[in-house]
Amino acid sequence: QVHLVESGGGLVQAGGSLRLSCGGSGVVFKNIAVGWYRQAPGKERERVATLNMRGITIYADAVKGRFTISRDDAKNMVYLEMNTLKPEDTAVYYCSAPPGIMWGQGTQVTVPD
Repeated sequence: QVHLVESGGGLVQAGGSLRLSCGGSGVVFKNIAVGWYRQAPGKERERVATLNMRGITIYADAVKGRFTISRDDAKNMVYLEMNTLKPEDTAVYYCSAPPGIMWGQGTQVTVPD
């Protein structure tokens, strides 16, 4: 009943930017915390960023200063703006709300060497 759908992934050259979007049905993002996670092949899924209902954000050290999580309450959308992308950012990115509980299917982000 709760569906989270990520979009916006793709192949981007190092140094480039990409914006991921997350739409939700059966969930109102303004009423819960939301997070973005990523998982690279052979690695554990890691938290990239979280945004709580008060607008407080937390970022993983690896993306601080480069990524921004935000939401648009009117559209019930969550975004992850990724700048200065690095090959290390290559992973499947997941929208999660509540963070770590419900997950989307993921969207692939590839930053080649």
